Amino acid sequence: MRIMSIDYGLKRIGIALSDMLQITASPFDTIDSENPNINAKKIIEIAENNEVSEIVVGLPVNMSGSEGSMVKTVKLFIDELKKLSNLPIETINESLSTVEAQEFLKVKSKKLNIKDKGGKDKIAAALILQRYMERKCAI
Repeated sequence: MRIMSIDYGLKRIGIALSDMLQITASPFDTIDSENPNINAKKIIEIAENNEVSEIVVGLPVNMSGSEGSMVKTVKLFIDELKKLSNLPIETINESLSTVEAQEFLKVKSKKLNIKDKGGKDKIAAALILQRYMERKCAI
């Protein structure tokens, strides 16, 4: 079974999936963000279609460790996910994942031909997922 990660945004939601052995994280897709309920329905449908056993959602925690302004919005989205599915849902600090994704795209976008608007969002989701899997292995 795969792990799915979510980089939740007000415009787009980045999605990444692990391989079946839960070793590597790969950017998967982005969806346009609407409202927490519709977004959750879309995510659960993707999870069901891709044999997902667990969902990881990035929490936008500030560098100081305090909760960012988006945390409340992300938590509402997580509540909607929990209403629609019994899949385990974990959170992880997503600090700097978007910045890392932007830097990655600056260097690699021409080489990998990444041109879509959601590129940084799904790469950020993959970085979140890789962090989560590394943390999980360290425990």
